[in-house]
Amino acid sequence: AILLMAGVKSRLTQDEVKQLQHLLGSRQFSLLYKASVHGYNASVFHAKCDAQGPTVAVAYNGSGYIFGGFTRQSYVSSGGYISDEKAFLFRLKGREGVLSPLKIPVKTPSGAVYDYSSVGPNFGGGALQLLNQNAAAAATSSNNNYTYNVVDLHGNDLGLTECEVYRVEGKLISKEKMFIEEIIEIRSYKPYLNSVPQIRILVLGPIGAGKSSFFNSVNSVFRGYVTSQAIAGSDNTSVTTQYRAYPVKDGRDGKPLPIIFCDTMGIEEKSGTGLEIDEVSNIIKGHIPDRYQFNPAATLRPDSPGYVKTPSLKDQIHCVAFVIDGCKIEILPEKLEDKLKQLRRKVNQFGIPQLVLLTKVDEICPSLEEDIQCVYKSKAVEKQVKYEKLGIPLAQIVPVKNYCSELDLSCDVDILLLSAVRQLIRLAESYLDNFPFEKPKKEP
Repeated sequence: AILLMAGVKSRLTQDEVKQLQHLLGSRQFSLLYKASVHGYNASVFHAKCDAQGPTVAVAYNGSGYIFGGFTRQSYVSSGGYISDEKAFLFRLKGREGVLSPLKIPVKTPSGAVYDYSSVGPNFGGGALQLLNQNAAAAATSSNNNYTYNVVDLHGNDLGLTECEVYRVEGKLISKEKMFIEEIIEIRSYKPYLNSVPQIRILVLGPIGAGKSSFFNSVNSVFRGYVTSQAIAGSDNTSVTTQYRAYPVKDGRDGKPLPIIFCDTMGIEEKSGTGLEIDEVSNIIKGHIPDRYQFNPAATLRPDSPGYVKTPSLKDQIHCVAFVIDGCKIEILPEKLEDKLKQLRRKVNQFGIPQLVLLTKVDEICPSLEEDIQCVYKSKAVEKQVKYEKLGIPLAQIVPVKNYCSELDLSCDVDILLLSAVRQLIRLAESYLDNFPFEKPKKEP
């Protein structure tokens, strides 16, 4: 919730507020300062925002980016640095307003915030400065206080269309509360089209990357214990040989959730083995029935037994998840890489949104084996996420860890999995927005 000043509106949308709550772990914000109303002026900013406790500065540019910084300490116009180990920079939205949250924790807490009366919000002594030279502009530079790729924050567009500062109120949300909120959001989700009771997510990826394990892991979160419904494992050839449509059941009463994961053969390097690209078209269009036995030597044809001739929208794919092993993304064989690129192009032709799930992140960085919660701080993971060999935008890559040898569920692992599912749902919903809404039929 946002508490507003009389006659001054927040520019944040409901979705952006939710994402900010998630990043900050806080429920409520009070708008203290809005540059378009109060002026792009450091003195006014300090008059409105000094001695207010924890604050978040939110900047908007003309390229659609929303970015800023958070500090738990009060501004006091001290003329020096404020130490804050909890401070961070963030991005809510990337180019063209695509929701793509990014969090950049402070590296040197003693230099977290530069608190000077003649400058606006200044994180790290120039790492991020808003109201630069009392104008609608930002200035950024990676330094010892915050080390990051500045382009990721604002796309090299330093002109501001708005700058807002909010007081952050309420206690930080615990991991358990974050988990509950994510699971409630997924449980309560309902596709807005009456003709599509469940969204269908196609899971694609090389053999052994963890496609079936991802479904099993998500299923485990909702069952409340580690389970393995889909056959998973590591082999030189695909463990999955059938096309399977797996609904996710809510463990409390076995009620199916509005999500179906569609599992396929793994993608292999050699031609004539593994999932073929022509077969993906049949899957996306809804022509392939559940339990269809894949035959790499011959794709399903309209005259083949079981071919679904007139699939409806509910039978088609609404979102694609590419599962890539985070340890192997840099050493993918050239032919396999080409196949993946062809698949991405094929999916793009249909206009289906895509998300890349970077699995096995705990194996990329040894420290994550002890504490998976630090995944967004890991430089090793960050390097793999930014790997651009497949031409995948940064905003479409999320790190996950599947349950493999574990016997019990972990809250940190669950949160990563649920966050990925929530993003897949949002992408599928954006695809379904392209279809006309039908009013429910009246009961006779």
